[in-house]
Amino acid sequence: MRVVVIGGYGNFGARVCRALADSAGMEVVAAGRRPEEERRSIAELNVRHARLDYSAPDFAAALKRLAPDLVIHCAGPFQSQDYRVARAALAASAHYFDLADGRRFVSHFAQSMQSAARAAQRLAISGASSVPALSSAVIASLMVRLPEIEEIQIAIAPGQRAPRGQATMAAVFSYAGRPFKWVSGGAWRDAWGWQELKRLRFYGLGARWAAACDVPDLELFPRIYPGVRTVEFRAALELGVQQSALWLAALLRRHGVPLPIERWARPLGWLASCMNVFGGGLGGMLVTVLGRRPDGSRARAEWHLTADALHGPEIPCMAAILLARKLAKGGIAERGAFPCTGFLSLPEFEQEFARWRITTVVRELNA
Repeated sequence: MRVVVIGGYGNFGARVCRALADSAGMEVVAAGRRPEEERRSIAELNVRHARLDYSAPDFAAALKRLAPDLVIHCAGPFQSQDYRVARAALAASAHYFDLADGRRFVSHFAQSMQSAARAAQRLAISGASSVPALSSAVIASLMVRLPEIEEIQIAIAPGQRAPRGQATMAAVFSYAGRPFKWVSGGAWRDAWGWQELKRLRFYGLGARWAAACDVPDLELFPRIYPGVRTVEFRAALELGVQQSALWLAALLRRHGVPLPIERWARPLGWLASCMNVFGGGLGGMLVTVLGRRPDGSRARAEWHLTADALHGPEIPCMAAILLARKLAKGGIAERGAFPCTGFLSLPEFEQEFARWRITTVVRELNA
């Protein structure tokens, strides 16, 4: 199966190329705007290289010439993108996955792309990343303990020393200080990006202040789990000075100060990297659900993930890697367009966790 990885030299794309190049039956094509300059990030791999710019007028034709069986789109940020890459992939008779974390991009994907995917008789999946692919798999696992859930709280806590992608930082900055909706206490209400601070305790990391993020889960999960009354998502940086600085920038923008911080992603990323000496070696993720056990008693279940900070960026890539392997083996029969929920189970992710010595713990407490 020929797999074209768009953004194949970036923070996530290079990891996808590296994983799939070692997979049986895969021919990997790393694609980017400047392959001659960028290919050193995966120079040791047995992959083809291609110049491909998804914003170019001839992008669809250039992609079709590569004759892909699967296109994996890793070139974020997705918050401001349309579906041109997915449409071009389907027009080339290829399946399509992306690592999108943009709320609107992922939650509206099926509605926008369903007819094209079914006409092409191909599979198109958006959000094959930490959210909603991994988060939904964790919730499905926790619902074995708590079949009736009323609250979902998700948080990520990246390690300070984890490699930073410019696109990821720009994505976070894009909604900092801007309003979005989340379900809280049974009603949709306004939340503000990188505000709504909450103190959370992560296994192996300790307590951190976490701030609100706008992700696909906030829109998808109330549809998937109709009885849920609260769905919230936050992120917690390791260094308090960075968390506070971004909180303050978001607060200023919330009150009308026109700070274009997403344009500053590159210099701010460099500045953040200068503080790596003050960071620890771990990052993590927390998924908490509140609900009822089969006997009707109320309980809270927590799933904690702990990873070496340098291995943390492997996690957002795992869903696309697992899906590509599964598709190549004929393990996915569905055709059409979908958000990435229900396609992978937590045990499938755990096989990848083991490769990177990523550990998980589940705790259940009476509510």
